[in-house]
Amino acid sequence: MLCRFQALLAALWGGLLLGVAVIAAPSAFAVLDRAQAGKLVGRMFELDAQIGLIAGLLLVLLERRAHREAQAATRGVSAELLLPLLAMFCVVAGYYGIQPLMEAARAGQGAWSFAALHGVSTVFFAIKILAVIVLAWRLTGRR
Repeated sequence: MLCRFQALLAALWGGLLLGVAVIAAPSAFAVLDRAQAGKLVGRMFELDAQIGLIAGLLLVLLERRAHREAQAATRGVSAELLLPLLAMFCVVAGYYGIQPLMEAARAGQGAWSFAALHGVSTVFFAIKILAVIVLAWRLTGRR
């Protein structure tokens, strides 16, 4: 039962990420002017960061419990533990680290351009999506 909940949570988180990246953000820029679309997408990324930290923490805690209940003979760290940690790192680095720098770059401050920081932020988001999707896939194969 615990494994199914983990898989469901990871799949829902992955679906949210894909929905924001593939549908919501591009649609906002397609129908709104640039400033309004930027505000809307910024709010979506804020919610995504908050949800991502909560979902990632839950997945880490659930994996630790599953590992303890299984009394695993190995002492190594599982991919099911590393993947949500990687995704949470991407949330912290991408949203809480890069986003303020992007605001400064938009105001003409800082050493990096907005475009360069946007590219770095996009890479973190893509790594996060990949980590969560792989996690959901691995958890669905677990018995």
